[in-house]
Amino acid sequence: MNAVEIEEAISALAAEPFDRDSFPYQFLEAFGNKSTTINKLKSGTSNKSDVDGGVLQYNNIHMATCDPGCVSETVDALRRSPATSKQKAKFILATDGQFFEAEELVSGESLVCEYANFSDHFGFFLSLAGISTVKQIRENAFDIKATGRLNRLYVEILKTNPEWGTESRRYDMNHFMARLIFCFFAEDTQIFRADGLFTNTIDQMSTSDSSNTHEVIAEIFRAMNTPIRVPGHPEGWFRREANIRSWADTFPYVNGGLFSGNIEVPQFSKIARAYLLKVGGLDWKQINPDIFGSMIQAVADDDERGALGMHYTSVPNILKVLNPLFLDDLHTELDAAGDNTRKLRNLRHRMSRIRVFDPACGSGNFLVIAYKEMRKIEAEINRRLNDVDKNTVIPLTNFRGIELREFPAEIARLSLIIAEYQCDVAYLGPKLALAEFLPLDAQNWIICGNALRLDWLSVCPPTGKGVKVQDAQSTLFDTQTDQSEVGFQNEGGETYICGNPPYKGTKNQTKAEKDDLKFVFKNYTSNSGSLDYVAGWFFRAALYTNFAKANFAFVSTNSICQGGQVPVLWPLLYDCNLKITFAYHSFKWKNLASNNAGVIVIIVGLSKEAPINKRLFQNSFEQEDLEFSVQNIGPYLIPGTEVVVEGSSKSLSNFPHMSLGNAPYDGGHLILKSGEIKTLGLSKSEQKKWLRPLLGSFEIITGVPRQCIWIEHDFYEEAMKIDSIRKRVEQVKEMRLSSKDKGTQNMARRPYQFREMNYGKKWTIAVPLVSSENREYLTPDVIGKPCSMTNKSYALYDAEIWNFAILSSKLHLNWVSAVCGRMKTDYSYSNKMGWNTFPAPTLTEKNKADLTRCAEDILLAREVHFPATIADLYAPDKMPENLRHAHDRNDEVLERIYIGRRFKNDTERLEKLFELYTKMTQKGGK
Repeated sequence: MNAVEIEEAISALAAEPFDRDSFPYQFLEAFGNKSTTINKLKSGTSNKSDVDGGVLQYNNIHMATCDPGCVSETVDALRRSPATSKQKAKFILATDGQFFEAEELVSGESLVCEYANFSDHFGFFLSLAGISTVKQIRENAFDIKATGRLNRLYVEILKTNPEWGTESRRYDMNHFMARLIFCFFAEDTQIFRADGLFTNTIDQMSTSDSSNTHEVIAEIFRAMNTPIRVPGHPEGWFRREANIRSWADTFPYVNGGLFSGNIEVPQFSKIARAYLLKVGGLDWKQINPDIFGSMIQAVADDDERGALGMHYTSVPNILKVLNPLFLDDLHTELDAAGDNTRKLRNLRHRMSRIRVFDPACGSGNFLVIAYKEMRKIEAEINRRLNDVDKNTVIPLTNFRGIELREFPAEIARLSLIIAEYQCDVAYLGPKLALAEFLPLDAQNWIICGNALRLDWLSVCPPTGKGVKVQDAQSTLFDTQTDQSEVGFQNEGGETYICGNPPYKGTKNQTKAEKDDLKFVFKNYTSNSGSLDYVAGWFFRAALYTNFAKANFAFVSTNSICQGGQVPVLWPLLYDCNLKITFAYHSFKWKNLASNNAGVIVIIVGLSKEAPINKRLFQNSFEQEDLEFSVQNIGPYLIPGTEVVVEGSSKSLSNFPHMSLGNAPYDGGHLILKSGEIKTLGLSKSEQKKWLRPLLGSFEIITGVPRQCIWIEHDFYEEAMKIDSIRKRVEQVKEMRLSSKDKGTQNMARRPYQFREMNYGKKWTIAVPLVSSENREYLTPDVIGKPCSMTNKSYALYDAEIWNFAILSSKLHLNWVSAVCGRMKTDYSYSNKMGWNTFPAPTLTEKNKADLTRCAEDILLAREVHFPATIADLYAPDKMPENLRHAHDRNDEVLERIYIGRRFKNDTERLEKLFELYTKMTQKGGK
């Protein structure tokens, strides 16, 4: 269940008469528990409660209903209950049908309310459904409730008006929904000068059969688009000539483009009318624009509606971008100003000219948070200057955005308008806020379009320059005129570009998205096909800084700072004279989502005018994020070096050649699953001749190889005499011929073989393609008999064993973690980036002999614990002491080769490796 569905279920439960016996089970059912789970609790099979009337779900909640007036003492009993602790309950809950009390045991956060109102606090319990949440949701669940009600209304309207869901009418439908949201907010916040004016007018003036509901709404919209007075008009009154109905004439003139253009309203069914009135009955004063704006996105998107109420990014995550980008600097200046009048006014003037630009703004989260945070600072300035009644000097139109989809763009603008009004109420009071709010500014400062095709200088023009929107096919930044599309009220200020653009790796990009990247990079590199989609935003921002003074920071996948993307993207950014001013190492960018879902991201900020000390952050779950002050930050987010590591086809350190394993391209017919060997009907001698162990990352780490059919060319005819093998080879041929890839088709000429047929005659040093970041070392292995490596692994065939010692060292792990790519946060090994670029001093025969002994010691230490697998032996905090000692000795021997002693830490290791890499690549040798 998603958050909206849970809210609806809880609201329905709260509306029913309280049933003491069934309430605990109904409550659990509302949070998505299946009937089998409920039945086990009812029967007592899984109910471990030791409290009268209690129901205890393991690792979840312990609750009980009780006699009237006994709620607090029942909560105390649940808290003291041995079963609560033993069964690892996260929550305790008690109710008597009149009062409701609950507590989250880990945080100690409590909830006390009347029973009738407990559904308003459903966010408190969302983790019961495996949904991670944040304080804003727990304390104010209105936005999820409003999203759910609007979704029901949206779906019901489309049932009656299916054409409004088509591409040609989608904009009209989305614009209509934005108009409704504004009206609901305006009628509850005195903007319409009367409580419930919009909803009550529809209720009173439209018939109960809904036949004229659309006409009533259209007339209200027409009134709000008609000025009451027009200067110079002979009679002064304009609405009289427009023949606005008297019952609609009470609505104010709104303007702002919100009610202009097509004011056609879809037809309403009786159910849709009922939904509309229910939505209007909510308390829209509670709306939080930075939450609601994100959540409402899914309402208008058929593909995303299943995740309704999940689109919310926490304010702390957004501030990880905005604080180091510019808000921290404003707070520092505010602290330094103290009560100095001149300094405070200078800061206020500076803020009035700041422009914030999000070229992938979605529903406007970053812009809304930036605006609200700046208004907080301005309010403090005004308090110190005793200017508490002074209108804001921070123009809303200084917060610019580009969004590809129409509905989020509409919501972004509306969210900013709501945020402005709420800030005015908070800092100026309702009276002044109302006086300044209407009519809205008609300029559109949130542009709907493709940010990688539009001219950013037109959306957010530099000081003193105006640039009209260029055709999507024109050259970037090539035309300047005297007039910008939307002028800034205060010229001459700073520009900060920020946001969370779409990431999309190369395999997930559509053809249109690949074409976008080609368009952006066409004059700069032919390798855009290797880049994540988000790289387009980094480079567009970099080009923007060539024409305007601006700093920028984006949330991104960590892959743009790893592996093969670095040598493509970062030299182009450096060519624009940019420096990394701050960065966040990889962390989960959590949304309001089930199972703590979240993509692994980094944050990177860049500027032409970088401060002397840069800021490097590491996410910490136990405390506030850790911050380090460093002189420079490189493209791998490593302090001390800005070198870019280029992939190489041969080893920089003259190490043996490392190959990717053999790619099968067999449709699964040369690879044998468990139990399939018997179906071949081979004797033991035939199995020994035609089958070989098959190892990829999983098999290396678990120690359980699969088997594959392995046929050398000289033995092809002999193998084809075995029916079971011949049939599989024929299936491989059929599969390869049916492929659309010409290379795969060509492989049909030898369907009895993998694409490569490499193997070690003596042994194979096997390296997993993917390794867990939780292990202290990479986990290569030495396979002592002929085997086939898959393309999920790398291999050194018959290489000397000292190479295993290099691969197993902390030095090599540090290098791989820095320059290779990642699968989420796990290490993704690469021969071209990890092995061939690894810088090492020239090894003497003595060095190699010492390392060989170290490698043998590691292998012997593993052997002692047979049948434990690599996964067992290298599990965090479970590594056997003899194996740890063998690795530690290996690290010492190798590190002394580098600097004559052990390295102090990983930072020193990387500094030395990058220093050595720079020397070896610049001078062509050691």
